[in-house]
Amino acid sequence: MKVETFTIEGPVLITPKLIKDDRGYFYESWNSNSFADALGLAPEDAPVFKQDNHSQSQKGVLRGLHYQLPPVTQGKLVRCTYGAIFDVAVDLRIGSSTFGQWVAAELSADNHQQLWVPAGFAHGFLVLSEMADVLYKASGFWNKACERSLLWNDSQLAIAWPLETMKPILAEKDAGAPDLDEAVAAGDVFS
Repeated sequence: MKVETFTIEGPVLITPKLIKDDRGYFYESWNSNSFADALGLAPEDAPVFKQDNHSQSQKGVLRGLHYQLPPVTQGKLVRCTYGAIFDVAVDLRIGSSTFGQWVAAELSADNHQQLWVPAGFAHGFLVLSEMADVLYKASGFWNKACERSLLWNDSQLAIAWPLETMKPILAEKDAGAPDLDEAVAAGDVFS
């Protein structure tokens, strides 16, 4: 497996090793020991996933930016098994030197890449293909009381969503989410 880090500490882009032959391909999409090694952790310190999620969305759907505050935070290991998405992680750790900065990767069924979005980050994605299936493992259970959203187009974040001529299709909660300043004022960030 190939592991790439970003200028922001925490998120990691993982490209699995594909074993291909005339029948198709095989790869390990999850291996606790390999994942711990990729994060520089002892095997026993690898994140434990409690929930798997699967979403299917049409082109132009923008989901996010979502996160969960303590006591039920979520780290997410995200992959796209059909189509392609622009996947984003925003640093919401108030003491971090990269607070409010973001990283992104195009995840697709063709590149098989996965983005690790640790707790302390908001996560969202834009569907680039006609349809996309996104699967992600979550390290914590969904908890409505801990769930928050951050405004996807906050000018302070300046995320370079590849919208081109698309108008994003948003859920009501995402369209009306607070911006970064409002999240900070409400205490809805990670200390």
